[in-house]
Amino acid sequence: MATSDANPPARAVELLRSADFARAYTLTVFAAMFGGHLIERLAGRVTLVTIVAALCVLGVGILVARRDEVSFLRLVPSTLILLCAWAFASIFWSTDAGTSLLRWLAMIGVAVLAVTIGHIRDTLQTVRALGDVLRAALVFSLGLEIVSGILLDMPLPFLGVQGNLAALGPIQGIFGTRNALGIVAVIALITFAVELRTQSVRPVVGTGSIVLAAALALLSASPTVLLLTTGVGVATGALALVRAAPVGRRRGLQWTLAGVVTASGIALYTQRGAIIAATGAADDLQLRTDLWTLAQYYIRLKPVQGWGWFGAWPPAEPPFATINILLGESHRSALNAYVDVLLQLGWAGVLLLCAVGGIALVRSWLDASQRRSTVYAWTPLVLIALAITSAFESYVLTGAGWLLLSLAAVRAGQSRSWRRRLDAGSPADTGLGHAPG
Repeated sequence: MATSDANPPARAVELLRSADFARAYTLTVFAAMFGGHLIERLAGRVTLVTIVAALCVLGVGILVARRDEVSFLRLVPSTLILLCAWAFASIFWSTDAGTSLLRWLAMIGVAVLAVTIGHIRDTLQTVRALGDVLRAALVFSLGLEIVSGILLDMPLPFLGVQGNLAALGPIQGIFGTRNALGIVAVIALITFAVELRTQSVRPVVGTGSIVLAAALALLSASPTVLLLTTGVGVATGALALVRAAPVGRRRGLQWTLAGVVTASGIALYTQRGAIIAATGAADDLQLRTDLWTLAQYYIRLKPVQGWGWFGAWPPAEPPFATINILLGESHRSALNAYVDVLLQLGWAGVLLLCAVGGIALVRSWLDASQRRSTVYAWTPLVLIALAITSAFESYVLTGAGWLLLSLAAVRAGQSRSWRRRLDAGSPADTGLGHAPG
C-alpha cells in the first residue's frame, strides 16, 4: 500500500495542494459570494455564514499546505491590512461593540477567501472560474424571471423577484435588487470579454455570454448601469490605446490620459445635474441626496474615526436607525461606499479605502499596459467598475464586492509590490503562487 494511502494526514495535505481542489475551491467561493442573497433567502443567514466560515477554514488549510509555494511576505497588501486594522480599532468606539466585532469577522472572512484565491490561481484561472459562475448565475436569474414574470405572472417576494420581465423590467434575478443585478452584469461583461479575447472559451459560448450579460444589464433598468458601462468602455478604449502605443511613448501617453481623466472628472461633477436629468434618474438622485445630507450631519459629529464598522446598516443602531426614521425608509447602506465608510470609519477609513483601490488600480493598469496577454486587463477594468459603482452603491463593502476588491488588490500586489524586491527569487516571485494546472 502506498504511503499516502496509509497516512490520512498526508492524503489530506496532498488533496489541499492539488490543482483540481484549487479549482473546485475557487468555483465554490465565487458561487457562495455571488449567490449569497439566494442562499440566505432559501436556507437562512446561519447557513450562509456556516458556508463562508467553512471556506475560510479550508482556505487557511490550503495556504498552510502550500506554504512552500506561497510568499508569506507578500501574502496580503499593506493597504488592505491597514484598512482591516482600522475597522477593528473602530470596534472600541462603536455604539455596539458586539455587532461590530461580528461584522468585522465577516469582513476578514471574505478577505481570507480573496487572499487564498489570489495565491492558488493565476489571473486566467480566476477569470475562467468567475466566468463559469457568473454564466450560471445569469442563466438562473433569467430562468427565474421567466418563471415569475411570464409563466406564473406573479412576483416571488421571498426571493425579491418582482416578476416584471413581460414589461421588460426592471428585473432583479437572484441578486435581490435591480442595481445589484446591473452591477453583476457589468462585471460579467468584463469577464466574458476577457475570456473571449484570450480564447478561454469557445466563440459561441463567449459571444452568447456577452449577449446574455448585456441583455440582463438592460433589463435591470438600473440607473447606474449606463454610467457604469460608459466608464468601463472609456477605460477599455484608453487601455487599448496605451497597449498599442510604442514602448517609448507609453509614459507620456499615460500622463496625458491621467490629465484627461482628471479634467473629465471635474467637468462631469460640475455638470452632474444635467447628466442625471438626461439619464432619467432625477427621482433616484433626490432619494440619495436626502440620504447623504442626513449622513453628513452625523459624519460631522465624528469626522475622523466614524461611528464604528458595521458594513450593512444594523436596523436598530444609531445613527443608522435615526437616519431611516427621519427619511421614513429602511436603507441598509448609504447608497455610496465612500459616504458609508466616512460615516462608519471617518476620513481615516476613506483614505485607506481609496489607498486599497487606488494603489491596486495603478499597479494593475501598468501591468496590463505592459503585458502582452489581454487577461491582465481584467483586474484594472474590474477595479474601475467597482470605483464607479461605489459612487452609487455600497456594493464594494460587503459580500461579492468586497471579495472582488480584496482579490484585485492581492492580484495587483503580486507583480508590483515593493515587497517583491525583498522577496525576489521566492517560489511566488512569478506572481502565480500555485501548482501547475
